[in-house]
Amino acid sequence: MNRFIILTGGPGSGKSTLLAALATAGFLCKPEAGRAIIRQQAEIGGTSLPWSDPSAFAELMLSWDIRSYCEARNSQGDIFFDRGIVDVLGYLRLAELPIPHHIARAAQLYRYEREVFIAPPWREIFARDAERKQDFAEAEATYRVMAETYSELGYRLIALPLASVADRVNFVRETLGKTLGELLGRTGEPRSPSPLRRP
Repeated sequence: MNRFIILTGGPGSGKSTLLAALATAGFLCKPEAGRAIIRQQAEIGGTSLPWSDPSAFAELMLSWDIRSYCEARNSQGDIFFDRGIVDVLGYLRLAELPIPHHIARAAQLYRYEREVFIAPPWREIFARDAERKQDFAEAEATYRVMAETYSELGYRLIALPLASVADRVNFVRETLGKTLGELLGRTGEPRSPSPLRRP
């Protein structure tokens, strides 16, 4: 059984640090598309950046996330994603841009585990850098939009505690253990989520 588990939230809320700790603990983790694309575009002098061409940036994120999703289908066990396809919808909403049909369709077709971990805004650890230009108010707005978007698509949000990295890792592991136990109790065997839900 493999579970595709999303970590989402606003920027600067500790998601990537938590993912790195989960990777150290032996879990397979898929990196965030946005930061990688910004680095790549900067290296080649590209213009598909959130502050110059947000629509093109969204398309690159979609392509990255679908590729990560398809690669994960060949893996076993729990797989953590630093954001996912649904975040592309949230990004477009935040930028007040229309959501193309193919992006909305992708969010319906490529489904993750129903329980989604979301990192709340955390002012004490928030910091800007070369790839994160948002201020804390924008981080809060991103959190709200992601929460709304995931909820509308039928996902159940689980807020990460404002706690140390080790405590967050323990929280994630304990929560996933409870979730699997609930599934076993209802069905007698683990649910095998279909990575690609066909229409």
